[in-house]
Amino acid sequence: MTLQPLTPVNCAGLLQPGCSLLQLDGEILLFGQKGWPKRSCPTGIFGVRFKNGEMKLRAISFSNDSCYLPPLRCPAVCRLDPYDGLPESYLIHGGRTPNNEISSCLYLLTMDSRGCNRKLMLKCKEKELVGEVPGARYGHAMSIVKSRGKTACVMFGGRSYIPTGERTTERWNSVVDCPPQVFLFDLEFGCSSAHTLPELSDGQSFHVALAREDCVYFIGGHSITSDSRPPRLFRLRVELLQGIPLLSCETLDSGLSISSAIITRTGPSHRYIVLGGYQSDSQKRMECSTVLLDEKGIHIDHLEPPRWTPDIIHSRTWFGGSAGDGCILLAVPTEGRPSQPDVHYFYHVSFQQEKESSEEERTQACSQESTDYENSTPLEDSEELYFGREPHELENSSDDEGDTYNEEDEEDESQTGYWTKCCLGCQVDPNTWEPYYSTELHRPAMIFCSKGEGGHWVHAQCMELSETLLVKLSQGSKKYFCLDHGGLPYQEMTPPRQVIPVRRTPMKVKDRNGAFMFKISPSKKSFFKRLFD
Repeated sequence: MTLQPLTPVNCAGLLQPGCSLLQLDGEILLFGQKGWPKRSCPTGIFGVRFKNGEMKLRAISFSNDSCYLPPLRCPAVCRLDPYDGLPESYLIHGGRTPNNEISSCLYLLTMDSRGCNRKLMLKCKEKELVGEVPGARYGHAMSIVKSRGKTACVMFGGRSYIPTGERTTERWNSVVDCPPQVFLFDLEFGCSSAHTLPELSDGQSFHVALAREDCVYFIGGHSITSDSRPPRLFRLRVELLQGIPLLSCETLDSGLSISSAIITRTGPSHRYIVLGGYQSDSQKRMECSTVLLDEKGIHIDHLEPPRWTPDIIHSRTWFGGSAGDGCILLAVPTEGRPSQPDVHYFYHVSFQQEKESSEEERTQACSQESTDYENSTPLEDSEELYFGREPHELENSSDDEGDTYNEEDEEDESQTGYWTKCCLGCQVDPNTWEPYYSTELHRPAMIFCSKGEGGHWVHAQCMELSETLLVKLSQGSKKYFCLDHGGLPYQEMTPPRQVIPVRRTPMKVKDRNGAFMFKISPSKKSFFKRLFD
C-alpha cells in the first residue's frame, strides 16, 4: 500500500468534484471536466497517464458518427463487460452540466478504433428509453444484473430539482431526493419499467452500488429529507423472467454510514476497496474497507488505511476515482493557499502488493521487447521502422509528449466571455454576480453594441436597460449603442437605413413562339386579294 504525491502538468484546473474516471482498453479516461470543452479537446474526455510522479492528460477523439456528450458531474456510470460479441463499454446517465442543468439522457460509450500510432478513438451513442423512463437526476447509481441468460440495467436513487409547479424565487434551484423507485431497463430494446418496493421507503443519493450476478447491494447514501447518512445495507434481487421481471429487496445488517465514496476493484473476483467519502457534512471518513461478494452474500471488513498526509487530514473535502485495479486517484483542495498555483493536491493510492506492482511494471516495460536475443539481429540505422509517424516527427520527442494537454494553450475566458469587463463602469463580477433579469439563470444577459467596425458585447445590467426594453431590442433589428458610444439618444438620432428598391428589367426573349406579322400597305393588300381570287 502506497500513497504517492502527483504533480499535474498543466491540467490541474480540469479536475473537479463530481468527475468520473473510466477504463477502456487498458487506458484511464477522465470524464466530466470543469467547464465546457475547449477547442483543444472538444469531446471533453482525456486520457490520464501517471509517470515518474507526474500526471498528464491527453485529448481523446470521437468517431464521426458519434453524438455530442456534455461534461457531466455526478452521473451514474456503469461498466459493461464484453458479452454476446459486444465490446466493453460504459453506460452514462444523468448528471449536471456546467450550467447546473440536470440531464436525463442515457449514453453508451465504447471504443471505436485505434490508429496506427495507438491513439484511442471512442464512439458515443445516445440510447432512447421507452416506457416508464427515469427523469433527470444526479448522484444515483446504475448496475448490471444477469439472470436466466439475460442482461439488464438497474438504476436507483439520485436527486433532482423540485417540480416546476412548486418552484418559487427563493427555492428555484433547490434539490430534493428522487422517489425511491427502482428502474429496470433492457439494453437491447430500451424498454424501461419502474418498481416500488416497501423496503426502499426513503430516497437516497451518493450511495455505493455493487452487483454480482442477479443481486445488487446498496451501501450507505445521503438523504436530504432527514439530512443524515444512516448505515443502510440493502440487497436487491432481480429475476428476469419471461414477460414481467420479479424484484425483491432485503434489509441487511452491518452497513456503512458513508456517502460519495471511491470504489476500486482489486482483481477479476468481486472484491472491492471502499475509500474516502463522508460520515457527516463536516467529517470525512478516513477509514478503508474491503467488500467481498460471493455466493453466500456480502462481507465487509476493515482495511488499514494509508498514512495520510497533513493536507489530507486537515482538508474539509476530497474526491477522486478508480485509476485501475487496486489504484485510486485522490484529490484534496489547497484550502486557499496563495503560494500554491494548483487548485488541488493529487495523490496516487495503490493497494497492490510490492511484488504485484513490480511485476506489472516489468511486464509493461518488456511488452514491446524481444526475449530471444541470440537469434535476433540488431537493426541498423537504415533499417529502423516507424509506425504511424515520419522519422523527422520523432526527433527530440518522447512518448505522447506532443499530445499532452496544456491549459496555457486555452483562451482566457475572463477576457473573451460573459465575464469580460464590458465598459469602464462594469459592475458584473463572476464571484458575486446574481441574476438580475428573469431571463437570466447562470450567465448575465448581454447585448451587442454596433459602434465601430467589429462592435463589442456589453452587459445589459451595466447599460441600465429595463427588462422590457431589453426584450424589445433583442427582438428587433435596430442597432444598439452602449453608454460609452452615445447610448439610446445616439440610437434615436441615427437615421433609419433607406433601402433602395432594385429595379428589375425584363429579359429579352430571343425566340418567340408566336405568329410573325407583316406591315402591308392598303394598295398591296388589294393587289394580293385580286391575285388570289
